[in-house]
Amino acid sequence: MLHGGLIPGRVYLVKGAPGTGKTTLAMHFAMAGLARGEKVLYVTLEEPVENLRQDMPKLGFNLDDPNFILIDATPSTDTYVLMDSMFESFAKGFNKMLETVKNQYLSLHFHRLIIDPLTMVKLTTKEEIEYRRLFLEFVKTMHRLRVTTLLTSEMEKCDVEEYLVHGVIELRRFEMDGRVARGIRITKFRGSDFDDALRPYAITERGLTVNTDEILRVF
Repeated sequence: MLHGGLIPGRVYLVKGAPGTGKTTLAMHFAMAGLARGEKVLYVTLEEPVENLRQDMPKLGFNLDDPNFILIDATPSTDTYVLMDSMFESFAKGFNKMLETVKNQYLSLHFHRLIIDPLTMVKLTTKEEIEYRRLFLEFVKTMHRLRVTTLLTSEMEKCDVEEYLVHGVIELRRFEMDGRVARGIRITKFRGSDFDDALRPYAITERGLTVNTDEILRVF
């Protein structure tokens, strides 16, 4: 569907409702980087690390690779009022997150970055114009560092993000004939032609699998 894959050094957005497989798709992106000998920094802001380590191997993902750096930036498991230092660094605001990411880059020199989900950071910025400025600075910084970045978002409307990122992948869930159907669509991909049809996909023991021979028709 991407006609060759994501273009290195650019920022991409994966959006969809809860349960559509955003984290699974992000893990595929991470594992593909590891297979190429790249370092991957994965920042989880919602799902605790222990849950990922328990669930992701069931889908065939190896999280024990030394080039895979998994950072738990979720709120404290003991109380959601007191926040731990990693949550403060990554989720308190875009300025804090960008500063922390740059510091991590200087020490780890990672090639791929995943922020899952971006929604937590967006909620810290009240003014839309300020959020747009900070988000644009983030995109420019990642592009300058040549870090291929994947952001996930649970918000159905991601107007600002969709304008500023280099590509958008949308995961959708429907009820058809009494069953749940899932569809994936690429709505934006700068720098290359792409397949923009809505294709059915499933979450299996091999992760997320897409049927590129079929078009999902929703009425």
